[in-house]
Amino acid sequence: MCGVVGIAGKSPVNQMLFDALTMLQHRGQDAAGIVTCHEGRLFLRKDVGMVRDVFHTRHMRALQGNYGIGHVRYPTAGTSSSAEAQPFYVNSPYGITLAHNGNLTNAEEIHDDLFKTDLRHMNTDSDSEVLLNVFAHEMQKQGKLVPSSEDIFTAVSRVHERCKGGYAVVAMITGQGLLGFRDPNGIRPLIYGSRETATGKEYIIASESVAITALGFKVERDIEPGEAVYISAEGEFYSKQCAAHPEYRPCIFEYVYFARPDATIDGISVYKARLKMGEKLAQKILREWGDEHDIDVVIPIPDTSRTSALELANMLGVKFREGFMKNRYIGRTFIMPGQQLREKSVRQKLNPVELEFQGKNVLLVDDSIVRGTTCNEIIQMARDSGANKVFFASAAPMVKYPNVYGIDMPAKSELIASERSVEEIREIIGADRLIFQDLEDLKNAVRTSKVPKLQEFDCSVFDGVYVAGGINEEYLDALQQKRNDGAKKGDKFIDVNIDAASVDLTGVREE
Repeated sequence: MCGVVGIAGKSPVNQMLFDALTMLQHRGQDAAGIVTCHEGRLFLRKDVGMVRDVFHTRHMRALQGNYGIGHVRYPTAGTSSSAEAQPFYVNSPYGITLAHNGNLTNAEEIHDDLFKTDLRHMNTDSDSEVLLNVFAHEMQKQGKLVPSSEDIFTAVSRVHERCKGGYAVVAMITGQGLLGFRDPNGIRPLIYGSRETATGKEYIIASESVAITALGFKVERDIEPGEAVYISAEGEFYSKQCAAHPEYRPCIFEYVYFARPDATIDGISVYKARLKMGEKLAQKILREWGDEHDIDVVIPIPDTSRTSALELANMLGVKFREGFMKNRYIGRTFIMPGQQLREKSVRQKLNPVELEFQGKNVLLVDDSIVRGTTCNEIIQMARDSGANKVFFASAAPMVKYPNVYGIDMPAKSELIASERSVEEIREIIGADRLIFQDLEDLKNAVRTSKVPKLQEFDCSVFDGVYVAGGINEEYLDALQQKRNDGAKKGDKFIDVNIDAASVDLTGVREE
């Protein structure tokens, strides 16, 4: 899972890109990067680490230009290294830089075609570099010295034909303009906005609406599945549907976990969707546990589940309390390799407020249960703090299948619900009672009459239906070999020790 942003401005965009990436930091804490364009030259800074650590004053000063793109990264394909931090760059044709959120499920097949047929070289294992080279090749085939918007849209159409999976892309064509496009199922989110300035109209494309509104832009709309938008160097705006058979199938896990609660994705408020998740879950508790549910207090596992837990408590008519204080300087645990590291991280990340647990029957609410490791630790922390009984509720259904569209969920064998019943999971995590959201209830929590076109979602982690197709047991077995804890422990970190803050890509020089 990653965050992308692109800005076509009328004044320097370095600070705006930095601020936007800070707003999208929750989407990726592994690496960050920005590239800007000034008078036909590109200026790049990218490295492993969070936004505040990657960019210092000297880097920001070097990022010149009124056009630029940025990226924050979680590694879902390839390795964790500065070499695979984005944006990526290819010099021919024109000089194209690209940042990508998602995952190509046929990346290896395309990689071979690019090398053997298109005669293109890839320097990393990242599927983002594959996508960049596909787009660059399709642009080059048209042979235009100055490509028109239609030429660019034709290249995007061919990307859709060749690439399978989920992807949201921002790209900059040196001296030509800024491009954004989304996969034909709209699995990964992408939205754009604009604002009027004294010198003309500026545009922004981003993964979430929060990056747009925080910078003072007005949200225009979500980019449609399969659609591309293009802002030329002269500031002209173009858009076109570039997919043959687009369908709305956004990833439902965006609403459950990844997106900020103040974001709006495909016209749907993430906050309202999470409120409804709590409402639906409360209704299921009343159906299955009855009015005598024996719950004294509802406590969320911070932060994502807080909204659902609050509405659940209101529906049940019981107290809502903050029982865990969160250390915000610890990363998300379900993508950390190695159980020992995850267990240690939970204890460092959460600290209980003991008076909220002592002698009470506590219902802990989390957004989802993936491996179950953190659940077990949290439940034990509640018992150590004096809880009488500890119940556990998941605002999402049972996660049974790995994600192939850009969320680094572990191998199927590491998913606690992959081959187990609710009762078996309850015993493993040590809860007195356990309940999961129903999938249809989750869908209904996200659906709204205000967006009638959005009725179905990518729910592959829950139901095993991969909406972009082409996924079989052989693919999932190969994926498991890449994603299991043993493989991640063996990752090699390639340290490319280049301070790219002052790298001029047209001459590839370093100050």
